[in-house]
Amino acid sequence: MKPRGKVAALRRLPGKGWPEGFTIAQFPNAPLAVAFAGMAVERLTDGRAHDYGQAIASAGLAIWTYEELTEGVNWFRRGLGAAGLAYVLVRLT
Repeated sequence: MKPRGKVAALRRLPGKGWPEGFTIAQFPNAPLAVAFAGMAVERLTDGRAHDYGQAIASAGLAIWTYEELTEGVNWFRRGLGAAGLAYVLVRLT
């Protein structure tokens, strides 16, 4: 596969879901990947880096939940966004 083809295949991954007819799981999109990275920093560090990781994780999750609530492909994904929003609110309190 040519390098250009590999990049195109990687860009299509976030849009592919499983199962095809009723998407329950899919490759993480950018806000969710940022949230996972922030959570990793939060878990592995102390002090200011921990605080920054927590802020990045919360912001990434908040953006992801908004996108799922407003643009989720089905009721399950929108419900997942609502559950994520509840989690973000609990994290922030």
